[in-house]
Amino acid sequence: MKSYVFKVVVEEDDHEDGRRAYQAHCPEIEEAITWGDTREEAMQRINELLQALVQIRIEKGQPIPTAIEFESPAVVVTV
Repeated sequence: MKSYVFKVVVEEDDHEDGRRAYQAHCPEIEEAITWGDTREEAMQRINELLQALVQIRIEKGQPIPTAIEFESPAVVVTV
């Protein structure tokens, strides 16, 4: 098994009806973007999304970008 550490950015956002929401994305993997009603939910969803995206990249033989030094929240993916 190998672990990957990704920088994650979580920002406040709003639903269309004005309720608070949070958007989470990973700058190193362009398609890794999701949201949640709470910061915790957004972090859980980005974790699950990164797990899936890393697995897909491994299966396709694509490179896995990583960033080790950062000041933002992060997600560790082990596959």
